[in-house]
Amino acid sequence: MKHTALEHTCDVLVIGAGAAGLTLALRLADSANVIVLSKSKLKEGSTYYAQGGIAAVFDKNDSIESHVQDTLIAGAGLCEEKAVRFTAENARHSLETLISYGVPFDTVVNEQGVEKFHLTREGGHSHRRILHAADATGKAVQKTLIRSAQSHPNINIFERYNAVDLITAKKIRQQGKLVYGAYVWNRNDERVEVIKAARVVLATGGASKVYQYTSNPDIASGDGIAMAWRAGCRVANMEFNQFHPTCLFHPDAKNFLLTEALRGEGAYLRRPDGSRFMPDFDERAELAPRDIVARAIDFEMKRLGADCMYLDISHKPKDFIKHHFPNIYKRCKKYGLNISKNPIPVVPAAHYTCGGVMTDLNGQTDIENLYAIGEVAYTGLHGANRMASNSLLECLVFAEAAAKQILANEFDTSVFPAIPAWDESQVSDSDEEVVIQHNWHELRLLMWDYVGIVRTNKRLERALRRIELLQQEVKDYYANFKVSNNLLELRNLLDVAELIVRCAMERKESRGLHYNLDYPDLDKNSKPTVLDPQ
Repeated sequence: MKHTALEHTCDVLVIGAGAAGLTLALRLADSANVIVLSKSKLKEGSTYYAQGGIAAVFDKNDSIESHVQDTLIAGAGLCEEKAVRFTAENARHSLETLISYGVPFDTVVNEQGVEKFHLTREGGHSHRRILHAADATGKAVQKTLIRSAQSHPNINIFERYNAVDLITAKKIRQQGKLVYGAYVWNRNDERVEVIKAARVVLATGGASKVYQYTSNPDIASGDGIAMAWRAGCRVANMEFNQFHPTCLFHPDAKNFLLTEALRGEGAYLRRPDGSRFMPDFDERAELAPRDIVARAIDFEMKRLGADCMYLDISHKPKDFIKHHFPNIYKRCKKYGLNISKNPIPVVPAAHYTCGGVMTDLNGQTDIENLYAIGEVAYTGLHGANRMASNSLLECLVFAEAAAKQILANEFDTSVFPAIPAWDESQVSDSDEEVVIQHNWHELRLLMWDYVGIVRTNKRLERALRRIELLQQEVKDYYANFKVSNNLLELRNLLDVAELIVRCAMERKESRGLHYNLDYPDLDKNSKPTVLDPQ
């Protein structure tokens, strides 16, 4: 839809159009006028590319308590139990809502002839509790939510719109900690517009694009985290970046993740000589949590000087592989890899941001009327390591919780303070876009080398010094040239990179996803790392 106005007004502005943002919009839309911002095309978010599934207790032999305990163990002692229990208790209801929208989760017919959901198992889970749609669950969820949202008269979707900054009381020199909307970059017409809103929800996903190798789509540039930080929100646990152990290692395969469900269904990790190595690192072998598996692969690659390790499911029947992993089978075939006969070359890649903007169990941030849900948020659910298939679950559960809180109070869009239009009178078009591209690549490489799977104090100090120099360059650039997509994303990624490094420097131990060679042991009194912009 073409939008011609320079200023828009709505009850709720949702920044982000993945599982969290669209679920929230649908939950609100019968009672509120909602604008949803999608930074790219609607199918380009992380949700669309999620393969594995969504965790919830549907099996009579499973229990909520078991889901809670598995999550606490995977979180390496840093989960907030209240958030974990809240999520597990609300999981089934959230999944049933998704099912009511028409998501086609896989089913099987049991011995009694009754059709039930096919539940798979992934690393860290003690039971089969993962609902999935073959090996493309995110795609099925996203397509269903898009279809539902586009057909609702109270949901207005703005495609190819970047949020630039939140409009807060502080930004327009008013008293209090309130949000009134956002400045947004209309990429279609290349101009900045204003959206006024009684409530604003950040559902922008994570920040894995800060790393050179990532399983995430290009838009995962930490926008919501950076905007909330600049607006005055606390962030927490940014040092815990999850590296998915198994991304396809192939020159033509950009960002292709190989779901953990492969290992859940019996795939082995092997060295180049064909020997297994995970039993040497953990008694759970291939089903150990992701941080352990990623470090083991990284260790073996460095020890052997190997470019990759190998994931092997070729010992399973071909029909089994093609039925359970049709998309992976086809995609690998496209690259000349027959996974029913040969092992798959894999490397770890940045996958998930466990920290984020601090919220309560309703998604409320430190700023009144500003909410954060999904990967952008820190709820306490993931601790020092996210357990597989709890991510889409978090999106659904906290979208529901935020919606209840938002609907509990009336909207008043008639009393907004004067919000100045975006001023571009002092800036010009840049003829030096190469500067942005160079800084972009430098940042992602230094984060990979210095703030990756294994860290040291010296690497962190070097990373911070370089980030601060890049921030100053971008600040000068931002002041002199018109907004562009690459400039906005680089500005946000630099802010997020600084937060990751500062959190990592504060943690004097190795725990979960954060491993520092200078502090290899656990701290018995470990707490979440909280950064306050005040």
